[in-house]
Amino acid sequence: MPHLDASRSGSFRIGGKLEIHRLGFGAMRITGKGIWGEPADRAECLRTLMRLPGLGVNFIDTADSYGPDVSEQLIREALHPYPGLLIATKAGLTRTGPDRWIPLGRPEYLLQQVHKSLRQLGVEQIGLWQLHRIDPKVPRDEQFAAIKSLLDQGLIAHAGLSEVSVEEIEAASKHFPVATVQNRYNLVDRTSEAVLDYCARQGIGFIPWFPLAAGDLARPGSLLDAVATRHHAAPSQVALAWVLRRSPVMLPIPGTSRLAHLEQNVAAVDIELTDAEFSALDDAGKVVFESAAPA
Repeated sequence: MPHLDASRSGSFRIGGKLEIHRLGFGAMRITGKGIWGEPADRAECLRTLMRLPGLGVNFIDTADSYGPDVSEQLIREALHPYPGLLIATKAGLTRTGPDRWIPLGRPEYLLQQVHKSLRQLGVEQIGLWQLHRIDPKVPRDEQFAAIKSLLDQGLIAHAGLSEVSVEEIEAASKHFPVATVQNRYNLVDRTSEAVLDYCARQGIGFIPWFPLAAGDLARPGSLLDAVATRHHAAPSQVALAWVLRRSPVMLPIPGTSRLAHLEQNVAAVDIELTDAEFSALDDAGKVVFESAAPA
């Protein structure tokens, strides 16, 4: 196997300052079933986390709600004091059981959760903190003002949003500089295409979650399968290579609890799609997306 190095994905500066390699790691899957409780194989999760620096992955995305708390605690156990790493975390969701996610954006709750993440990660400041969801039950300007307060107090260095529209990014930007946006995006889910393009124009990092998904395009005999065969790669690797090429502000964070899968994901940075392959996959992904959209 050739030397794996996520730095070959290119770099991006969060908030124009914190330089990271574009291919990161999402730490949601290092928890139990339903993103609840301890993982089934804790030792393997720790091995996976400890391998990240050696692979050139220096951007890790987590959240207080993953477990809850489990993901942040494992990251600290495996990687503290994080030399050369950016550990980003999120708050704004409460957990009452497996696969249950309830928005809670009251300012006092967000402040409490930031202090808890600081303790759990063992840091004095969170380099990038993101609002996991805008709570529809709380005036959004109150949530945005709370984020500005977190920045003003120095508890966090940069702030981002998740699952938002262009209009919501613009509204938040009146309160604080939006450094990142984390929306669902992949080859066959283009719901956030306009948001991605806006982020590219504004220099905002776009963190696609669920970046490996390819739906029916991953089936045997498909275009994606054919491209993967030509590159001696898995369809998921080609889907990730396509996401990385889609925009220079794209910061994919494929997650896994297994070391072998992590290394497979990092190997995707060396897949060089031709212009024709990129365009064909782009068109095919749009067709799948549009066919799945409600009439």
